Amino acid sequence: MFHLKEGDKAPDFSALNEKGQTVSLRQYSGKKLVLYFYPKDDTPGCTAEACSLRDGYPKFQAQGYEILGVSPDSVKKHVKFQEKYNLPFNLLSDEDHAVAEAYGVWGEKKFMGRAYMGIHRTTFVIDEKGNIERIIAKVDTADHAGQLLKA
Repeated sequence: MFHLKEGDKAPDFSALNEKGQTVSLRQYSGKKLVLYFYPKDDTPGCTAEACSLRDGYPKFQAQGYEILGVSPDSVKKHVKFQEKYNLPFNLLSDEDHAVAEAYGVWGEKKFMGRAYMGIHRTTFVIDEKGNIERIIAKVDTADHAGQLLKA
């Protein structure tokens, strides 16, 4: 599924955040970025992952990282999700899957024997130069912040 690997240049993107503002990778030039893709707002695994990143946010900031979450949910859904869980980072609406496709995380999934298209939960750590430093495909939703901060 992945066509990107560690060391590759991160694909540029632009998408709307929960405030309806356009956010692009270029805005993070010179900064370190945790770009995490998740399937759906306000579901158990996605909520656990977002809350883990929220709780670790001060540590990420201390190490110079910003965090961006990306899902196919609408801007409106992101607003509710962000407010409900006090998420201190932007959530990008990728309703047309353009960002997910650029990063190779949109594809076929199976649930209870049924195949459907969706986001494969994946996190990309991008360095100040816009290169992919790490790719985490096996996300520990309950302790994603710990998983990222360990290395």
